[in-house]
Amino acid sequence: MAAHNIAHATLKGPSVVKEICIGITLGLFAGGLWKMHHWNEQRKTRAFYDMLDKGEISVVVPEE
Repeated sequence: MAAHNIAHATLKGPSVVKEICIGITLGLFAGGLWKMHHWNEQRKTRAFYDMLDKGEISVVVPEE
């Protein structure tokens, strides 16, 4: 009976090094996305104030 010689995967606990690498990779990816979001918001804000300084737009505050 050759069926008894089938190699089975042995279940082991989580690999600490693998978990740390996955965590670092996901953290860097999420941090990069967050940083890109902030750079985009900073660019929009800078463009708004540049246009405001040049007089291309004006901000009208409504009176109460």
